[in-house]
Amino acid sequence: MLAITSPTYSDPSGYELSEIPLPKITEPDEVIIRVHAASINPVDVKIASGAFKQAGLLEAFPIRLGYDCAGVVTEVGKDVRDLKVGDKVWSRLPESTKGSWSEYAKATPSHISLMPTNLSFAEAASLPLAAITAVQALRKYEGDLAGKTVFVPAGLGGTGAFACQLAKNVFKAGKVITTVSTAKVGRVAELLGEGVVDQIIDYTKEDPTTIIPRGSIDFLLDTMGQALSYLSLMTPHTSTIMSISTTPSGTQLQSSSFFSRPSNPKIPWLVKTFLDGADYVRKLRARRWGVRYEYMFLESGRGELDALRGFVEEGRLRAVVGSRVALRDAGAVREACGRVYQGKGGVGKTVFEVVGEGEG
Repeated sequence: MLAITSPTYSDPSGYELSEIPLPKITEPDEVIIRVHAASINPVDVKIASGAFKQAGLLEAFPIRLGYDCAGVVTEVGKDVRDLKVGDKVWSRLPESTKGSWSEYAKATPSHISLMPTNLSFAEAASLPLAAITAVQALRKYEGDLAGKTVFVPAGLGGTGAFACQLAKNVFKAGKVITTVSTAKVGRVAELLGEGVVDQIIDYTKEDPTTIIPRGSIDFLLDTMGQALSYLSLMTPHTSTIMSISTTPSGTQLQSSSFFSRPSNPKIPWLVKTFLDGADYVRKLRARRWGVRYEYMFLESGRGELDALRGFVEEGRLRAVVGSRVALRDAGAVREACGRVYQGKGGVGKTVFEVVGEGEG
């Protein structure tokens, strides 16, 4: 089958369209999916570049890329009862079988759910990792977010676009604030829905720390690695900052799904100590402002996908697809991944179309 791979640790310029073996069912609880669409997340290009090498996490070459996909079930193991051939599904693939940028993928039912009936494959593929991250981050607030003020920088980015919608439409935040560049200001309501975002700050013209009143933010989802620069904006003693863009503690990283591999990789002691120390310093700085700070990894699973399907079908969450690229166009794939690698992902998610419209 065809797949986008990285033959060695590389930036996107080294990615290749390769012929690799088809996945096969080797356990009774496995499912094969014919991938119709997949999407890019920043972690995909980070893994390919060797970002976790120093932490002791080594990849097998060629590196199979991609976690998010949507497609059709083509084969199920003998113990699979709740999925059948022909089902339209979506998945955030587990670490052990990642590689969604391909014609076929494999996972267990615990990582697969029926996709929303009102989405195309491309739209469905844009959601899993980023939307699960957003909903789990919002749940980390200690209390009820209803009526509270939520700040999500980069509200038209991959995770930010979903976090803004979920904060308003699911968690009933009283005020949602985001930042975008000048060209994107007019697109916020168009893409996320009228009334989702209450305050849009053009970060190219205004500094959020001078626009947002001090002590007024109850929850901040740090999508840009700038969590601590906003401490003065947080409500003392009750507010929370959840970051997905700084660095985890060594303890968190070791226990994350990235390290759930048969080889049982271990973070070197020195690296773990450094990461633990950096995380402790961030927490300490936040505590001095009366703010709870935490880095988080997502915990993917079928339950989260089921919940997201409900939000989508109820009209409370919409896909935001910025661009679509044919998987077979290796040059366009490298270009799209290069933008994500450089932190210029554009609007929403970039989706790879594996099976074109009209194909079986």
